[in-house]
Parts: sequence; structure tokens; C-alpha cells
Amino acid sequence: MTEKFTSDEMMTIAASRALGNDDICFVGIGAPSAACNVARLTHAPDITLIYESGTIGTAPDVLPLSIGDGELCETATTTVSVPEMFRYWLQGGRITIGFLGAAQLDKFGNINTTVIGDYNHPKTRLPGGGGAPEIASSSGEIFITMKQSLRGMVDKVDFYTSFGHGNGGNDRQEQGITTRGPTLLVTDLAVWRPDPETKEFVVVSLHPGVEKEQVQATCGWPVRFSEQLEQTPPPTALELQTLRDLKARTKAAHEGTAE
Repeated sequence: MTEKFTSDEMMTIAASRALGNDDICFVGIGAPSAACNVARLTHAPDITLIYESGTIGTAPDVLPLSIGDGELCETATTTVSVPEMFRYWLQGGRITIGFLGAAQLDKFGNINTTVIGDYNHPKTRLPGGGGAPEIASSSGEIFITMKQSLRGMVDKVDFYTSFGHGNGGNDRQEQGITTRGPTLLVTDLAVWRPDPETKEFVVVSLHPGVEKEQVQATCGWPVRFSEQLEQTPPPTALELQTLRDLKARTKAAHEGTAE
């Protein structure tokens, strides 16, 4: 009998499965960090995790609050300067996967983490890009994970923070970007892959218990479903326990003991 799990747990675990032992992964804070560390603690113990602050080969016992969290430096194989991280490691072509989250995403994998609405008269100011624009253009390929909502998954992003496939097709290459761009999107409802020709994200797998109508109801563009639509395998007991233990350790560490 399969243990009960939440949609967030399914999303994190499905995303973690896309990573392998040989990957050198530039990790975003939040959901990408959880997925990457579940992979490290289960099927990919030799994966190299890199965070934007310059920590290489980090193996945190708890999830970091930010790229400046001491947990990252303390558990890293080495820590280099930020200029070295970006110029030598990232722009030098040594990162196989950049794993990012998104506040706003369109069907071609373009990410907005800058502003909602008109740039000069915004409805909401977002945290900004940080290193994500460089990660999106210089990593070998990009994985994205986020929860589905009409507010987050839009027909056209309000601002291009991190360039995906632009307007689709060969737009990325025409802009002079030679890396593959977004190759995977994992949400709390489904797994998506870009169409080889148009580069529009297509649903290739529905998570257990999810119907097509749910995916469309939380997506701001007409959703395409693969003709060979599959069901995402549910989390194993090991995957669930690993994720829950990691979250429990993180909660305990971040709450602290101060009164």
C-alpha cells in the first residue's frame, strides 16, 4: 500500500529523480534546493551541488535559508569567490544543470522574478534575478520546479528575468545562446517537457490522482498533452522518509531555541 503524500512532496520527489550521480548542478534556493538534496541523499550520492555564494560540492544537513547560509560553506568541499564561480565554473561551461524556481513562467520556459505588471508602474516588485539570468544562459540545460497557478503560469511573462526559449522554435539560438535551455518543468500536478520543434512545454506525465482538467485550470495558456501521456510513479517509502526527515531537521534548525 502506497503511503499518503502531498502534492508538494510529489513535486519535489519527481524533480529529484531527474538528477544523476554525474551531474554538476547549480542549485536555486527553495524547491530546487529540496529536490537536489533529496537526490543526493537517495539515488545520486555523488552529485556535485553548487550554490551561488561559491560553495562547491556542498552537502547540507538542513536546507539553507539563503545562498549565504553558513550550512553551505561548512559542508562544501571548497568555497570559491563569486567572480570565480560565475566566470570559471558557470560561464566556463562546467555546470551541467541549472535548477531554478519561478514566480512567473510562460509556455516557452521564460522566467520572471523581477516585477509583476508594467516595469515602471508595477503591481508587485519581486526579489529580482540574482544569478538566475546567467545560470539560465550558461548551464548546459535548465530544470524548473514550481507550483501551478494562473498567476504563476502565464501566456506571456511581464518581464524576461531568465531567458528560456524566448518566442519558441530557434529563438534561443538566434539570440546567440548556445546552451539547451529549459528541458524539464516539474509542477505539483505534472511533469512537462518542451516540444522538440516549437519548444512549448508539453505535459508528459500526470502525478497520481491528477486529471487533465486540473492542469488546465491552473495554467494560463492552452495546455498540450503528450499522446503517450504517462502517470508519474508515486514516491517510494525511502524518498518520502528522506524528504520528511530533511524538512524536519530544517524546521528544527531554523526555529532555534530562543525564547
